[in-house]
Amino acid sequence: MAIAINHYDVVLSPVITEKSTEASENNQMVFRVAKSATKPEIKAAIEALFQVKVTGVNTLVRKGKVKKFRGIKGRQSDVKHAIVTLQDGQSIDVTTGL
Repeated sequence: MAIAINHYDVVLSPVITEKSTEASENNQMVFRVAKSATKPEIKAAIEALFQVKVTGVNTLVRKGKVKKFRGIKGRQSDVKHAIVTLQDGQSIDVTTGL
């Protein structure tokens, strides 16, 4: 049971944007992941949570921005995304949730 919780600690949420929807047409899915997660950990978590075969994982870190809200400066935190390439013929339905 501890392994399943560990997978949920690695994969935080799917990213649902216009760009990630276009990527899904090429068997790619985009997920928000923990900043400390490695590519092998991400691959193992996606395969265990969604019962799919992953062929590749690319990661990127979007640096946080400084924003103003009602005149008060704040800083958004850094976010790590993983672009996961699935084997041909496999897909993940992100509308059902994690």
